[in-house]
Amino acid sequence: MDRKSILAIIIITIILTIWTFYISIKVVPPTKPTQNRDTTTLVADTNLKNVDVKKEVSSVVPDSLKLVSQFGPTFAPYTGGIEKVITIENDLVQAQITSKGATLLNWTLKKFKSWNGFPTQLIWAKGGTPSLLINSRDNVQIDDRNLNYSFNTENNHIKISGNDSVEIIAKIDFGNNRYIAKRLVFYGNKYHFRKEIIFSNVDEYVTTRGYNLQWQNGLRYQEMNSVDESSEAKAIVSLNGELVEADASSDEPVQISPAGKLDFAAVKIKYFTAAIIPEPKGSFDGTVYVNGYQTHVENNGVIEKYNLALNIPYRGGTQQKSFDIYIGPIDYGIVSSYGISAVVNFGWRFLVRPIGEFFMLPIFKLIYSIIGNYGISIIIFALIMKIILYPLTISQMRSSQRMQLIAPELQKIRDKYKDDPQKMNQEIMKLYSEYGINPMGGCLPLLLQLPILYALWAVLRTAIELRQAPFILWISDLSLPDYILTLPISLLGIKHISGLSVLMGVTLFFQQKLTITDPRQKSMIYIMPILFIFLFSYFPSGLNLYYFTFNLFSILHQIYLNKFSRKKLTLADLKKQPKKEGWFQRKLREAQEIAEAQGRRVPGQTTRPSTQKPRPPKKKK
Repeated sequence: MDRKSILAIIIITIILTIWTFYISIKVVPPTKPTQNRDTTTLVADTNLKNVDVKKEVSSVVPDSLKLVSQFGPTFAPYTGGIEKVITIENDLVQAQITSKGATLLNWTLKKFKSWNGFPTQLIWAKGGTPSLLINSRDNVQIDDRNLNYSFNTENNHIKISGNDSVEIIAKIDFGNNRYIAKRLVFYGNKYHFRKEIIFSNVDEYVTTRGYNLQWQNGLRYQEMNSVDESSEAKAIVSLNGELVEADASSDEPVQISPAGKLDFAAVKIKYFTAAIIPEPKGSFDGTVYVNGYQTHVENNGVIEKYNLALNIPYRGGTQQKSFDIYIGPIDYGIVSSYGISAVVNFGWRFLVRPIGEFFMLPIFKLIYSIIGNYGISIIIFALIMKIILYPLTISQMRSSQRMQLIAPELQKIRDKYKDDPQKMNQEIMKLYSEYGINPMGGCLPLLLQLPILYALWAVLRTAIELRQAPFILWISDLSLPDYILTLPISLLGIKHISGLSVLMGVTLFFQQKLTITDPRQKSMIYIMPILFIFLFSYFPSGLNLYYFTFNLFSILHQIYLNKFSRKKLTLADLKKQPKKEGWFQRKLREAQEIAEAQGRRVPGQTTRPSTQKPRPPKKKK
C-alpha cells in the first residue's frame, strides 16, 4: 500500500469519526439568567421559567365538581392547601422539596458552575421530580404533583454536614391507617438521597396496576453549546447487567420499554447524570418506560429531553419500595461507587472502553495527583503515550524510512512502465521483495493505534476533570475550544478557528514535511494541515493540546532518526538485510500461485506463458 492510500485511510477514518459531531455545531449565545424569588441561588434557563417555590394556591375557590372530574372523589380533597417548600443543604448540594408531590424543585451543586458562572441547577421538570403517577380506582391517573402532602417538620431550612443525615416524611393520610407516604433521607456529604415509597392499606383507592415512579424532562443543560451537549445526552437502562440506551438525536421521538431486574435507570447530559437505583440491588423486577424527544431552540440550538417511568404494581396491604436517587457529576470515581459507571462515555464497549476505563483515565488521574495542573498533566500524558506507542510508531517510521530509500527506484519504474500498468505493478512488487519491504508495514501500525486514539478522544472529550479547568495564556477552559479568530463567513459549518488547532496544524505540516517524499503526494503536506485546522477547531482545547504535544514529540523523534541516528540506513544496507516474507507478501504470492494453477491471474500481475498447445476445434457431426 503506497503512502497516498495510507493517508486516504487515515483521513476517511478521522472524518467519519468526528464529522457527525461538528458539521452542524453552532454556538448558542448567552441566555439571560433568572432568579428564584425565595433564594439567592441564580440559575441559567434557556426556555423554561423557574418554578416560583413561594407561590401560593389561588385564593379563588376552585370548582369542586371540576376537581372531582379531574382527580376523582378520592384524591380531589388533597389537591388544595398552601404549598410548603423545604430547603435541604449539605456539603455538596442545596435542594428544595415541595409539598406538591414531595418532589424536588431544585437540586443545585455547590462545587460546579454552569457555563455563564451561575450555580449548576439540574432540575428541569416544571412542578418537580421524581413524582408518582397513581392508577386510581376512580378510573383516573393521578400525577401526585397535584397532591399536597403533609410534612412531618415545620422547619423550612435544614442544614447537614459530614456523616449527618436528616429524614423527612411526606404523607397523604386517608385515616384508619390508610395512607400514601414518602420517606426522604438526605445525607451530609452525598450527591444522592433515598426515597422510600409506602402504600398502606389503600386497596380501595389504588388498582393493582399500582403506580409509576417518574423522572421528567431529563436534566437542565449546563454548557454553552447545546448541540455539543446533546451529542452526549441520552437515557440508559441497565437490566441484569445488560445496557439499553435511548438516544433522541433525530427529530423523531424515541421510545423503549425494556423489562427485567433493574440495576439502574439514568438520564444524562455531557457532564452530569440523574440515576434511579433500586435499594436493595435487584429489588425492582419489571418494566422501565423511556421516551425521549428533541426540541430546537434559538440560534440552531438543540435540546434533548428524556422521561423515565418504573411501573410498580400494588398488591394490597402495606407495600414499601426504596430507591437511591443520584443527581450529580459524571465523575468516574463517584459514579463507580454507586454501580452506575456505564454513564461514563469511554467509547465502544467491546474494545475501546476497557482501554479508556482501566488504562488511560487512571494514568491521567495519577499524573494530576502529582502535578496538580491539568494542562501540564496532558503534556506529560502525551509523552507517556508516545513512549507506550513507541513499538508501533518506530515500526511505522522505519517503514517510512525504507520507502524513502527506494523512492528513486520506484520513480524509475513508474517512468519506465507508465504505459503498462500491469508490468509496472509487477516490477514494483519485485522491488519490494528485493529490498524486503512490506507495503503494509506503514499501514498496520496506524490501524493498531486507532482503538487507543479513539479511547483517548473519548476520555479527554468528556472528562469532567477538564471542565472549566484553565491552563495558560488564552486557554481558559480545557473542555472548550480556544477560539482566537471568528471568520466573516461560515465555511462548511465552521465559523471559528481555535489557537491550539492552528498549532496542531503547524506541527502536522512539519511532521509530514519530514516523512513524505513522493512528489505525487507533496500537495498533502499543505492540504492535510489546513483541513485538520478547520476540523479540530471545535475540539476541546485539552484534546488539541494533547495532539499538538504528541505531534511535537513525534517531530523530535523523526529528526533524531533522520539526522542523529548512529548509523544511517542506506539502500545498500537495506539490500543486505535478511529478507523476511511478510504476511501481506505471503498472501499475495499464494494468491498468485493459485491463480496461475487455475489459468487466471491476480490483478496487477502478469501470468506465465502457457506451454500447453491449444486443442483443435471439434468437428460438427
